[in-house]
Amino acid sequence: MASDGPFLVAAVTLMSATHLGYLARRVGRCRIALKIMPPVVTGPPEFERTFRAHQNCVEFYPIFLVVLWSCSTFFSEPVAAVGGLVYMVARHMYFNGYVKSTKKRLPGFILTLAVLFILSLLASIGVLRGILHKYFNIHL
Repeated sequence: MASDGPFLVAAVTLMSATHLGYLARRVGRCRIALKIMPPVVTGPPEFERTFRAHQNCVEFYPIFLVVLWSCSTFFSEPVAAVGGLVYMVARHMYFNGYVKSTKKRLPGFILTLAVLFILSLLASIGVLRGILHKYFNIHL
């Protein structure tokens, strides 16, 4: 086994996938509790908020993975891993807040956007530094 692999960011990726599965399970439990069988996606407000909270997390997941791995590859793996952990906390805050009320989702949503912005910015800096170094022999 290679000792220089991206173990930290891989661990965060696996944890985030497990977390997304956990959120899906919460939707399933809500379905059972409220007797809402698939494929129905409407019902009491509690179910609709739980369902939407999970769907929103699923919609953001590809963006998260791209910026996580780009930041890890081109900027810093430990920084990306920490950002990934904060992202998971933010998504958990978002989900729990949304289940309670749509207004309570905002702190988690704002933190999510901040983490994605920071990871994107750092990845972009890393890519730009790489391009300048490789193609223009400029070292920053």
